[in-house]
Formats: sequence, structure tokens, C-alpha cells
Amino acid sequence: MKARPDVDQTLKIILSTLDDMKAEDTTTIDLRGKSSISDYMIVTTGRSNRHVGAMAENVAKSLKDNGLSGLHVEGFPNCDWVLIDSGDVVVHMFQPEVREFYNLERLWTKGPTAAKTA
Repeated sequence: MKARPDVDQTLKIILSTLDDMKAEDTTTIDLRGKSSISDYMIVTTGRSNRHVGAMAENVAKSLKDNGLSGLHVEGFPNCDWVLIDSGDVVVHMFQPEVREFYNLERLWTKGPTAAKTA
């Protein structure tokens, strides 16, 4: 049985698999010190629901083949937005229009704005 990969290995496995699958516009967001939910968030785009589904299946398989178990996957069967939570790294795979609508990168990369007072 393989040892569970550390966070850096997990990140490399995911990014390599996404690259192999021709994922588009992949962004890695460092959440360390910003959130207790995960160390990294990856946001990427697939060309269609079939492409998003294939990317998700391949990422999950790569992680399992490298000793990572207990993955949480959401978004099948529609595949317009699939989430894979490995614990240390959360991956969001979108179709282009869904990614644009939710714009997750903006939520995690912009600083908080002060509330206006009257």
C-alpha cells in the first residue's frame, strides 16, 4: 500500500493530470493562512460537460493510484461544475460559462472590502 502523498505531491499530481487532460486556464490559489478548509484551491475549465467529467475521473483516479483515499467528489452526472476535495487540495472544474458566473477566483484573491457606513 502506498503512503498518502503530502500536500505538495498532491498538488503536483492534480496539476499534472489536468495538464495531461488539456484543462484550460488552470489557477492555483494558496489558501494557507486564509482558510482552515484546505491548503490549496485549484480552479480550471473544461470545454464541455464531457471534458469536465473526463478531467474529474482522471484526477480522482490519479489521486487514488498514488495512495490518496477518501476523496469527496460532487457534480456528477451534470459535469458543469465538478468538485474534488482531497482534504489538502480542493479542485473546481467548470464549463466556461459556469466558471465565469461563479467567479471563485475573485472571492479568494481579492482582499476584504470595508462595509460602507451611512
